[in-house]
Amino acid sequence: MTSTDPQRPAVRPTRQRRAVASALAGFDDFRSAQEIHDLISQQGESVGLATVYRTLAALAEAGEVDMLRNEDGEAIWRSCSDTHHHHLVCRSCGATIEVEGPAVERWTNAIAAEHGYADISHTLEIFGTCPECR
Repeated sequence: MTSTDPQRPAVRPTRQRRAVASALAGFDDFRSAQEIHDLISQQGESVGLATVYRTLAALAEAGEVDMLRNEDGEAIWRSCSDTHHHHLVCRSCGATIEVEGPAVERWTNAIAAEHGYADISHTLEIFGTCPECR
């Protein structure tokens, strides 16, 4: 896991970062740092919880993981795709679907232009209940 975007810092592949990457590869939904730490421990690795938090933050800064806050305000994480996307997240089971939102992109660009803003970015997370949990 190293960033290929020249605007984002590269993340060195240390043993701890490889352990976090391995844990992230094992699920598709969002998980808390504590849950990721537990998965790493179950895989037989020894990585401190603070190191997991720092590693996740570095990977998010490098654009290699998505971080969002659930409805309780807790940071949750998962591997992300290389394209700009938004998330549809089940508030019951955490199942997540990456969605593209051309209408959202047009709206954010229009709002920014209307107010003279440039170099904009945004995030959008939609929480609901998936069909399996309904």
